Amino acid sequence: MTKSISRTPSGPNNKPPSLWHRWNNQPIWLQIIVAMVLGLSVGGWLGESAQALKPIGTLFVNAIKMLIVPLVFCSLVVGVTAMEDTAKMGRIGIKTLALYLATTTIAITLGLLFGYVVQPGSGISLVAQQPVGNQETPSLINTIVALIPQNPVESMARGDILQIIIFALALGISLSLTGEKGKPAIAVFTSLAEAMYKLTELVMKCAPYGVFGLMAWLAGTYGVDVLLPLLKVIVAVYIATLLHLYGFYGFCLKALGKVSPLRFFKVVFDAQMIAFTTSSSAGTLPMSLHCSRRLGASASTSCFILPLGATINMDGTALYQGVTALFIAQAYGIDLSTADYLTIIATATLASIGTAGIPGGGLIMLTLVLTTVGLPVEGVALIAGIDRILDMARTTVNITGDIMVNILVSKSEDELDIEVFDGVKKQDTTT
Repeated sequence: MTKSISRTPSGPNNKPPSLWHRWNNQPIWLQIIVAMVLGLSVGGWLGESAQALKPIGTLFVNAIKMLIVPLVFCSLVVGVTAMEDTAKMGRIGIKTLALYLATTTIAITLGLLFGYVVQPGSGISLVAQQPVGNQETPSLINTIVALIPQNPVESMARGDILQIIIFALALGISLSLTGEKGKPAIAVFTSLAEAMYKLTELVMKCAPYGVFGLMAWLAGTYGVDVLLPLLKVIVAVYIATLLHLYGFYGFCLKALGKVSPLRFFKVVFDAQMIAFTTSSSAGTLPMSLHCSRRLGASASTSCFILPLGATINMDGTALYQGVTALFIAQAYGIDLSTADYLTIIATATLASIGTAGIPGGGLIMLTLVLTTVGLPVEGVALIAGIDRILDMARTTVNITGDIMVNILVSKSEDELDIEVFDGVKKQDTTT
């Protein structure tokens, strides 16, 4: 007769798993939420002393920035060479650009409509302040001319994503056209891209701690007393972004992509949390690529569409322009004509192409919009006080729109694995 030995799954020597072990086994999204709540609580308790925790978040942001240039460059080269069909690449590019411009136009229109209905600036007495220093806002012509880098290495050192994208596309096409002689170089870039994906995974494990530091600093820096006078515009922007995010994007996924919006939003939640806390579309790019792969989008299309979207697709920023431009107009008692509304829509849509996907980039774009329609530029100084709060919401919309367009284009090109998207089978990480 054999004795039955009871075994507990708690770990070696029958010891229960430690708190650290249980924490590490939690999903990354849950760790980030816990870190956000703890950061806000600690920041509110410490007040200005929470500045001491900012370096924790800064280290995480720096680690993400470290990934951006090599990840974008290698991913784009690999994405272009993987297509092998230049006609297909052109077709995907046209679809992507059309969707980006269309969704941005709808976003700015929604922002204006929401600002008109909610009237966030009515009843608020704004004291005129000194105008913010003249910001250089790139014109459309200058943006087009600057697309071709004079020195690609210098562009990489500066982190000029648009120029890096153009050079990576050109190099990828050239390697594809080279044939057999280009395959060794393609293999090198493929290996480097896989290494960057692994490095991204390692950096993202530090996300909860970076989020804790950022949220503690935010809560300690922006108190309730500072936010109360402009609370109405904050609420207006957040409600408008939620409508665009879950209403419009959900409709596009269901109607155009014939896929489940619930599944989509569940998977992209990790990327949304990174975007919300870092306020950087470019900085969230590594996680956006990771989420797209988890949704079954092919590496070739994702590596082409997402870096492009992090640079030119600014739905959340455009929506923010609509609400804040009307807020400033209402606060200063300025009536806008129909022509002014159309001008804001056109300006915000085109200016989004040249807006950097970094924290605070939307303020430069807002200056351009205000100048175009003759609104007081000093209004930017008032928005700047709460811009970080608004930036978190608009960046979340920006990166979600990037991934949504990637899914729609991938589906139209039969480059989306529906079984992976639906969670029926695991993503193949060997490709």
